[in-house]
Amino acid sequence: MSRSKALQYYIVLRLLLAPLQLLTIITIVFLLLRATPGDPADAILGGHAPQAAKEALRKQLGLDLPLWLQYWNYLGSIIQFDLGTSLTSRGQHVWQIITQYFPATVELAVCSMAVALFIGVLVGTLSASRPGTYFDVGGRLFGIITYALPMFWAGMILQLIFSVQLGWFPNSNRFPPGLAAPTPITGLYTIDSLLNGNLTQFFASLHHLTLPSVTLGLLLSGIFERIVRVNLKQTLQADYVEAARARGISENKILVSHALKNALIPVITVLGLTFASLLGGAILTEVTFSWPGLANRLYQAISDRDYPTVQGVLVFFGAIVVSASILIDILNAYVDPRIRY
Repeated sequence: MSRSKALQYYIVLRLLLAPLQLLTIITIVFLLLRATPGDPADAILGGHAPQAAKEALRKQLGLDLPLWLQYWNYLGSIIQFDLGTSLTSRGQHVWQIITQYFPATVELAVCSMAVALFIGVLVGTLSASRPGTYFDVGGRLFGIITYALPMFWAGMILQLIFSVQLGWFPNSNRFPPGLAAPTPITGLYTIDSLLNGNLTQFFASLHHLTLPSVTLGLLLSGIFERIVRVNLKQTLQADYVEAARARGISENKILVSHALKNALIPVITVLGLTFASLLGGAILTEVTFSWPGLANRLYQAISDRDYPTVQGVLVFFGAIVVSASILIDILNAYVDPRIRY
């Protein structure tokens, strides 16, 4: 089989598996929500509401139907791209909630991933290129500590230091209350303020974005640090690196032009896996910093037992993770031919 056909076969197979992955996510979310204790009717009407009112609400929501029929109806809605209507937002469609809150999550996620990649690759490179030194020991400790720290605890500690004690950054919200938000174009405040040509809004939004994105990015950077350090150490011991040294090429050029490029190939795979961790960490980050994103809205929906919103947002997140996984797999197969066979 030729390389191009092998790559095409791999892509088609990966795309065919995507609906099965998404169906698994939909099924797990549906069953877990029904298995959790509590009644949506109690959450909406209150525990002291008349039983007749609760029964009427359950019938209206379809919760009185058998579980298999509820699941079948929900699958039919998903196929029609209907994620339902929120139970606690005055009839607001779940798609409207996603459109309203998702841009803030995207902005936080992109900036956090950029911070994680920069710090992780930098620390991992310094650690691997100086084995047996304090840089090596410090890099290993950095990877272990950042990977193990709870997000909510680290967020509160950084808030206490940089917001409460030093007063350098705000500890909540996405934009200053007294300043008009940028005219929405993309929904990303930093981008919209630049497109509107308003540097005051840009620096204000960046000021609010810095602390939560650095917090989440710092905790995720340990994953990249460990991957880069291990692979770069192995790459620096490869035969072609020894041959480059024998030709008199400087160590810095060998590190940057030869070893680091090959050591970064596994990072592509880790990017897809880290994306799921990023969404999970975004929930804790947004709640800790009162960031008005979709993850924070999901947390509120879980607290309110808002079935349609929770299901819709989780399916939406699941579709993003599956799509990112497919994209990373295809990119990996293109970079590394061994994956195609």
